[in-house]
Amino acid sequence: MNSLQVLLAIFGAAFASMAVFALLGAGRDADATKKNTQFAGGAGNFLVHWFMWVIGPIERLFLALGATPDVFNFAGLFFGAVSGVCIGLGHLEAGGWAIAAGGVCDILDGRIARARKLDSDYGKFIDSTLDRFVEVFCLLGFVWFLRDRFEHGALVAAAALAGSLLVSYARARGESLGVLCKEGLMQRAERLVLTCLVCLSDTALSERFGWPRGTPSLWVLGAIALGTFWTATHRTIWISRRLLERAK
Repeated sequence: MNSLQVLLAIFGAAFASMAVFALLGAGRDADATKKNTQFAGGAGNFLVHWFMWVIGPIERLFLALGATPDVFNFAGLFFGAVSGVCIGLGHLEAGGWAIAAGGVCDILDGRIARARKLDSDYGKFIDSTLDRFVEVFCLLGFVWFLRDRFEHGALVAAAALAGSLLVSYARARGESLGVLCKEGLMQRAERLVLTCLVCLSDTALSERFGWPRGTPSLWVLGAIALGTFWTATHRTIWISRRLLERAK
């Protein structure tokens, strides 16, 4: 089975499970609804509740085993480091699966903390900080992978990394001043999904269309760079206006 067939099998299984989810009428996930979790500006909210349904058995298993949120915080950090190494070495599919595993860990740490009533300032700090480490590892892997494949490959990947950090910093700095802003289309969930999907599909798409390997990654990282800089700019303006209004 070639890489394209593997990719089609993955997407086929995902769409089949979405159909089962819809037919069962599983509905909206209570925790995601309470948190007002959104994807793609709300357009992809069906995917949010479907994915929470998919990982529900894993969550219940680890709750029964007494796992703590830190198990998933540091497992996510591990998978983030693995993704960066795999991507840098050109093993994109392995890197994509590591990104997916790290993303599941990132979701489960918060859900288990809330389910076990372990929410704390420590948990919020360690979760958000390790998320930045994970993203840096992943995107540095792309910087290394693309460095000699395309003339501006490393620059595009570095721009995606810089924009991602700016988005997070704008929110964190605004929140520290009492202004919470979650606005923008290119937030962490969107970036994670895009990098995961392009890792899994890059080789298959490149083979199918006769492109140099890494071409889809370059395009996706370019989109992430543009989207994150736009999102960071939007958040900067939005928060600044609120702070000026409060000062008056």
